[in-house]
Amino acid sequence: MRSLASRLSVMSGEGALSVFARAKELERQGRSIIHLELGEPDFHPAVPVLDALEQALRAGKDRYCTVAGVPALREELAHYLLRTRRVSVEAKDIVIAPGCKIALFLTLMAIVNPGDEVLYPDPGFPGYPSITAGFGGIPVAYELVERHAFQPDPDEIARKITPRTKAILTCSPNNPTGTVYSDHVQRRIAELAVEHDLYVLSDEIYARIIYGDDYLSMLSYPGMPERTVIIDGFSKSFAMTGWRLGYAVAPPEIVEQLELLAINTYTCVAEFTQYAAIEALRDTSGATPKMVKEFAGRREQFVRELNQVPGFRCPHPDGAFYAWVNITGTGMTAEEVCRVMLEEAGVAAIPGAAFGPSGRDLVRFSFASSNAMLHEAVARIQKASVAWQGTPAAR
Repeated sequence: MRSLASRLSVMSGEGALSVFARAKELERQGRSIIHLELGEPDFHPAVPVLDALEQALRAGKDRYCTVAGVPALREELAHYLLRTRRVSVEAKDIVIAPGCKIALFLTLMAIVNPGDEVLYPDPGFPGYPSITAGFGGIPVAYELVERHAFQPDPDEIARKITPRTKAILTCSPNNPTGTVYSDHVQRRIAELAVEHDLYVLSDEIYARIIYGDDYLSMLSYPGMPERTVIIDGFSKSFAMTGWRLGYAVAPPEIVEQLELLAINTYTCVAEFTQYAAIEALRDTSGATPKMVKEFAGRREQFVRELNQVPGFRCPHPDGAFYAWVNITGTGMTAEEVCRVMLEEAGVAAIPGAAFGPSGRDLVRFSFASSNAMLHEAVARIQKASVAWQGTPAAR
């Protein structure tokens, strides 16, 4: 049998999904498992969104539609981005995709040639280096470390830019750290992009889930509209994970290529979900602010209780719904801690190395669960912590 494409050998999976698979296996054995491994809100779309979906189906909105997306949705997205991020774009700058991961995949496909370097955050979403490598690019990590409050170091990024660098990937709020990049950091990254004529792929999927100041998009800085691609979607801010609905906001030359790639892959996104998404953006019931307020309360409780677990150290995340916990005080590796929590306590979390080498001493928990469930999870972890209490702390 002939060999498969060699590009697959340089791509990787996602640690969160492997932990989820083991957790589900334990559930099938009758174990009680608290799932804190997946980044999925425990909310569902607001009732007006579901009503809009039903109305669209009854109106026959189940046909092929415009490749770049339903014009009404693209127009609404332009209004939404101006209202929530103060960035001015036009409908023609937007391409709708079946999930923001596909939007990221096709954008990298449009930009990256073999040998091109793409700077990406470590820790970060595992797809960044995997997809880049799959297209023959060279992923180059810049670290997010605790001594810098998990903010990117612009000086490090500057040192890693070479004549082969094509793009910088940013993610704010970051997954898994929950860090919202500061204005200083983003402004300096924008200056570097302009200076070296680089694209910036700004992953803004968590942009609405922040607990402090107003959100600053990379697109808002001088010189960035002509070189920035926003990757975003409806999964997190509108609790529409299974709807697989995302979008890219891009300069004209990239929009043209994204439309070509859409024609050659998914043709178009389901028409009826796009009409329902218009209602999600309008959010007449205030569902998103209510959800974020609930997450803020969970953040306070969960971080406070995690910091009471022997050997755990957890800062307050600025955004998203992840607790990024340093476990060096346990004297065990993150993989060992996660194994104990899952196998003995029935709590599923992700070893930080799943998000890159810089996460090797950390564990990611999702707090997209009820306060009661989070409290129970910490109680279970407290009991299981006897496995590492008395173990010399790692240096």
